[in-house]
Amino acid sequence: MAHDRLDAAGCLPVANVWVEPGEACDVEFARDPAAARMALEGQGYDVIVQPAEHRRKKLIVADMDSTMITVECIDELADYAGIKAEVALVTEAAMRGEMDFGQALDARVALLRGMDESVIDRCLAERVRVMPGARELVRTMRGHGATAILVSGGFTRFAEPVAREIGFDRAIANVLEVVDGKLSGAVRKPIVDASTKLATLAEAILDLGLSPEETLAVGDGANDLAMITQAGLGVAYHAKPVVAEAADARIDHGDLSALLFAQGYARKDWVTAQ
Repeated sequence: MAHDRLDAAGCLPVANVWVEPGEACDVEFARDPAAARMALEGQGYDVIVQPAEHRRKKLIVADMDSTMITVECIDELADYAGIKAEVALVTEAAMRGEMDFGQALDARVALLRGMDESVIDRCLAERVRVMPGARELVRTMRGHGATAILVSGGFTRFAEPVAREIGFDRAIANVLEVVDGKLSGAVRKPIVDASTKLATLAEAILDLGLSPEETLAVGDGANDLAMITQAGLGVAYHAKPVVAEAADARIDHGDLSALLFAQGYARKDWVTAQ
């Protein structure tokens, strides 16, 4: 069916090859990527249109909340204070690009002032769960020589253990200020925001001697857009509309392992443990 749609769109399909039988298929075509994307999207499966060259990426820069883990950590922290609904509204607005990220972060963290520091570890243990496919994605890419960086507008107290569990090389995130065992209601400046994420991608490209085409960036919110649009493969993962519309690639149906299929890794090639 995909082959027929590409043919009808004038993309000159060449061949179909299963990456994983029944799950993921490569459909090669000769021209007009934009037409190919329009022809294939909206059929109930994820479509990534990309050049064959540099398909296997050598760098992944990833968002954490609602991307590498299933929750927004600040919303879950707020739940312990009984203000999750109030904080989640601000989180959603910021992720949709309707509020300045820094102002939204400061406003939400201020509401946590006086919370006992121990709640962070409790939240990590009780609420934070790794997104399906995250371990396989990161560990497989690193097992084949890639570098993996987690860069989050969330907090180090979550990002660092999450990065270790999934298998990232390192994590970059905001630091919650704690005074006498309680949250002060402030976050250390400068904050990690969209510009930090973009700079992390750019600096890693230089440090590793890569071309942009050899990189992958993935996230779900407006503060991920800058790095997504500059990566060789920029992916909106179950993303807010502003991100999904701007990204060249999107995952709306599958989990993060779809990004292994996109790089041509069959299940037999996946790394599941370190």
